[in-house]
Amino acid sequence: MTIVIDRKHEHFVGEVSGIDCRQAVTKEDGQLLNEALDQFGVLIFRKQAFTDLEQITFSKIFGEIELAKGGNVTKDKDRRLDVQMADVSNLDKDGNLLGRSDRRRMFNLGNRLWHSDSSYRVIPAKCSLLSCRSVASSGGDTEFAFMPAAYDALDQDTKMEIEELVTEHSLLYSRGQLGFTEFEDEERKAFAPVRQRLVRTNEFTGRKSIFLSSHIGSIIGWEIPEARDLIRELMEHATSQPFVYRHSWSVGDLVVWDNRQCMHRVRRFDDASEPRDMRRTTIAGTAKTVPQSN
Repeated sequence: MTIVIDRKHEHFVGEVSGIDCRQAVTKEDGQLLNEALDQFGVLIFRKQAFTDLEQITFSKIFGEIELAKGGNVTKDKDRRLDVQMADVSNLDKDGNLLGRSDRRRMFNLGNRLWHSDSSYRVIPAKCSLLSCRSVASSGGDTEFAFMPAAYDALDQDTKMEIEELVTEHSLLYSRGQLGFTEFEDEERKAFAPVRQRLVRTNEFTGRKSIFLSSHIGSIIGWEIPEARDLIRELMEHATSQPFVYRHSWSVGDLVVWDNRQCMHRVRRFDDASEPRDMRRTTIAGTAKTVPQSN
């Protein structure tokens, strides 16, 4: 079959048909999908009943897998999935629901904030692939916001103001918004802030976007209150309805999104009472956006 991509939103999101992601992907199809990701920002694949190994194998057409270390408070001994997969479910290693007050559950509530995966790493991620293995009876949708369209809609004065700005990203900042502040010394070291450009350019399309995330806590050279006020204004603009797509999950869905061009968040569901099994592979980026501080 021939790959077909249907646009699902005015600005972004393509639904892909004509491919079984569980089978070997040709070099030509892999290139087409990478180019489609640059163009659409979000790609949806239906009825992909992956095993973990099949998901890992398919993910590699987009680049090198980023190991699921350094981005959570789950200890290695408590890991449920292979280190090549990020566990964004509400289950422990035995498949049981995390307790309501479980520290891992409290930390994972940060996924309900608008963010870009791994923007807190020196080299931020290229893209993420999320596979739905089970769904909640209600809620648990994922929203995506397209940053190139949000950038294009800014007035010229704002574009000039933010062009050269550099921000600091950290999991300490995003979790702090929810009152999660009790970190171990080792975690504080692992989550030390990193610097990222606020405006990025897609090398394939040439379009600029705002590199936003709840992980942002400061702007280099700005006072904290003023910096956070600007980020708040930009976040409100970038996540307004014209730039947002909401995905309602079905078992077997695979959604791939470009972290360089999109933010996302999961919507509330009763995660203390019913399972939602979602497994993510993340593709590493290839370069820093700015030099880092010493």
